Amino acid sequence: MAKMRAVMKMGPGPGAELVEVDVPEPGPRDLLVKVKAAAICGTDIHINEWTDYAQARVKPPMILGHEYCGELVAVGDQVRRVKVGDLVATETHIPCERCLQCMTGNMHICEDMQIIGVHTDGAFADYALLPESCAWVLSPDTDPELGAVLEPMGVGVHGVLVDRVDGRSVAVFGCGPIGLFAVGTALAAGASQVFALEIAPYRLELARRLFPEALVVNPLKEEVEGIIRERTGGRGLDVSVELSGSAAATRQCFQILRKGGRVSLVGLGGDVTLNPTSDIIYREAKVYGVTGRVMWETWYQMMDIIASGRFDPRQVITHRFPLEEYAQALALAKSGQAGKILLLP
Repeated sequence: MAKMRAVMKMGPGPGAELVEVDVPEPGPRDLLVKVKAAAICGTDIHINEWTDYAQARVKPPMILGHEYCGELVAVGDQVRRVKVGDLVATETHIPCERCLQCMTGNMHICEDMQIIGVHTDGAFADYALLPESCAWVLSPDTDPELGAVLEPMGVGVHGVLVDRVDGRSVAVFGCGPIGLFAVGTALAAGASQVFALEIAPYRLELARRLFPEALVVNPLKEEVEGIIRERTGGRGLDVSVELSGSAAATRQCFQILRKGGRVSLVGLGGDVTLNPTSDIIYREAKVYGVTGRVMWETWYQMMDIIASGRFDPRQVITHRFPLEEYAQALALAKSGQAGKILLLP
């Protein structure tokens, strides 16, 4: 049987190993993908570090990685929508296709959800298995690096475009890679003003370099509420998009929101204390919980944004590593001194 390299979590505890394993065989509705580019996500850092998040979800041994793009080299005998030779990007959420959510257009919040690279083997490898239901077919001339960042870009797009932003003031709290995708999306979608809030020096400078049209603000050094109220005629924000997971940032999302404004909560964090009366009820605030990407509405929105030429998500990629340098790549991602990082098998 043919062999391949894979970055695998071999057992409980920190770390992962580059090992040689069998190339997987596709099942009846599976695709075998030759991986062209894979991106590192915060989830991969959790699994590598063996945090509480990983311990509650991952059952080693398991191959890491879920944001990727590649070419189909084999398909199962029941596959009908795609064919060998297609270039595909991957939707991370594996829907059951049977539950109420799946049957009513909400496969991304399936009641029996599995996640690639968390519950099933991932794509930090030469080849990966992908359910046909999770394949987004790209034009054959698409840059695989673009395909690899569509999954994380989609989180930012969903958070921003879950409701209207055109002609509205938008603040993105947190300028990690997904926050940067969100800033680019808000600008591309016609927001009247975009504020990007971040405290880490590297990400502050990256946001300023990538998006000169946005006002980049450091909440530790600048009076955020005063700046935003001054620039919004004293009303406050139309839209807050929280992507940092910070309790303080989440509270601020509401505190500088205008009456009738909207909050998208996307960042994963701990408990937050809010006053429902003043923060939500008297403001008549719209509050959205946002996870993943809507299958497949968000993907069409992403392709429209890219086709418009108003935002190229590859701008957010700052580093590339060969697969064998996965440990250095994961360490850099954890440090926060990077945008999106790719592994190239």
